Amino acid sequence: MSETSLGPEDSKIITLARAARARNGTAEGAAVRDETGRTYTATDIDLPSLKLTAVQVAVAMAVSSGAVSLEAAALVTEGDEPGGDDLAVIEDLGRAVLFLAAPDGTVKGRYI
Repeated sequence: MSETSLGPEDSKIITLARAARARNGTAEGAAVRDETGRTYTATDIDLPSLKLTAVQVAVAMAVSSGAVSLEAAALVTEGDEPGGDDLAVIEDLGRAVLFLAAPDGTVKGRYI
């Protein structure tokens, strides 16, 4: 599966996640789309007192902005699978699909 074989809205969140990751120079970039079509982008946080995945941050941003469910999410990372915490936080807001993509945008998997 490639980014070009996805719908335009799903390709968009992968592109946004890639851009966030590149802009901040972090290990992960994520983007989520809520039930109204709004998107939220984030990167992972790795501080001595706070460690969150990019997906967790993006979901927190969506929820704090009033989102009650997600349509889709994208995680850009060099990892081969999303973490259990990422899948759990997506499931907290329904059954949205999570696209896992490499830094070059190649889709490596589709989850949930």
